[in-house]
Amino acid sequence: MTYDGPLPGTIPQVNPPTAPATRTVITGVCLVALTTVLVLTVRYGGFFSDPVGLFWWYVAGWALFAAALLALRRVPSRSVVPLLLAGAVAVTVTGLLGPPRTSTDSYRYAWDGRVQSAGVSPYDHAPQDPALARLRDPWLFPSGSACGGPDLAGIPHTGSAPRCTRINRPAVHTIYPPVAEAYFLAVDALSPAGARHKPLQIGAGVISLGVTGTLLLILRRRGGDLRNAAYWGWCPAVPLEAVNNAHIDVLGVLLAIAGLGLVASRAQTRQVAGGLLIGAAIATKLMPAVVLPGALSGVRRVRDAAAVLLPAAAFTALAYMPYVFLSHESVFGYLGGYVEEEGYDDPSAGSRYALLRLALPDTWAFPVLLAAVAGVSLYVMWRGDPRRPWSGALLVTGWAFVLLTPSYSWYALLLIALVALDGRWEWLGIPLAGAAVYILGPTFGYGAALASIAYGAAAAPVLLIAWFRHRGAGAGDEASQQGAPSRKTSV
Repeated sequence: MTYDGPLPGTIPQVNPPTAPATRTVITGVCLVALTTVLVLTVRYGGFFSDPVGLFWWYVAGWALFAAALLALRRVPSRSVVPLLLAGAVAVTVTGLLGPPRTSTDSYRYAWDGRVQSAGVSPYDHAPQDPALARLRDPWLFPSGSACGGPDLAGIPHTGSAPRCTRINRPAVHTIYPPVAEAYFLAVDALSPAGARHKPLQIGAGVISLGVTGTLLLILRRRGGDLRNAAYWGWCPAVPLEAVNNAHIDVLGVLLAIAGLGLVASRAQTRQVAGGLLIGAAIATKLMPAVVLPGALSGVRRVRDAAAVLLPAAAFTALAYMPYVFLSHESVFGYLGGYVEEEGYDDPSAGSRYALLRLALPDTWAFPVLLAAVAGVSLYVMWRGDPRRPWSGALLVTGWAFVLLTPSYSWYALLLIALVALDGRWEWLGIPLAGAAVYILGPTFGYGAALASIAYGAAAAPVLLIAWFRHRGAGAGDEASQQGAPSRKTSV
């Protein structure tokens, strides 16, 4: 008989924990897998032919994103920033490997930049206006047999050969605010002839990396976990929506989070600067106005509120002024028509207010939405932490998405950046829900049923984790009152 155990008097050997280098390698492997899937997603041409197949690529990317985040939690602190930045660059570059796949918005950006370079206000003419025919080229305005694609819109023409454009809604004026228009002009001025969509994608990629850098700076300055910047830097929505589709929303994200970072300092001069940046974000894509309640978290004095609100309002108004003087038409362009077209004023249409419509009459949905968002905003302004304005901004933005159930996934880019600042990862289901509604809409219809399932699934973990946290806080308070050590609940 043989004895396989340890010899008497010796210490039994215990398998050592995973070495730091091994943890880093595991995270790197997850990042390689993630970037590979993103490359295949960007190059998958199935938005019109196979949206279900395309969405499964999205799901695979998000699953690998989650795996990479979990692996990053075990990486030693000294390796976090280099690995995070390398991953952010790799993930961002994947968006440059193909033309815009699921959106034609960037073609309008390119056109608006070209029109301004020619000395014409982008608010004065629709793309199909014959007055701008001299600015057309075969890339944005194909003709003949090249007009057969599903992403092309026909335009009035003379002669037998059909004429079309890559620009969506070519019969209406632009709706983009002045900071966005200034950006389009800058990109056009810096672009070589024949560059097409690539300068806008490269510009969006640079801005996306700028968001990652800004997040790291804010987190370091405020004592946050630097790993949280990966929620933005490695998120699949960033290369797909911010870079590949080159949505201008990414510029608004950069300006908004930089503004919140300055507001968090509570120094009045920095609050003013933060208000200016938030105003610039609003003058880029309007939607960043939802961060204003967060910027006013815990404000008790009118002077403190004015230090943020007045600069934001002043910058937004002044940014419009040059275009007001140069334009013959309204600088709001097709904004009112867009609101009507997208069903914001008709609760019974499309996917809007899907979760509210499950329990309320359609006509109640919009008023209840306004009341709910106003209530959350007031709560944030009264009870929010002024040192963490992004926490309140995330709360307002997140619940606005849950109740509005928008069908455009790139709207949630701002929410992703707020998650990176605040660390509440459970809100990341919202951008995936938006992608489900947008990508699967052509197959299953852009109706309330699809939006209810997608956003309901995204809201469930938010509510569940909020309940666990509230329960854990209550248990901690009770333990403190009894003089016993409190136990923290981790989720």
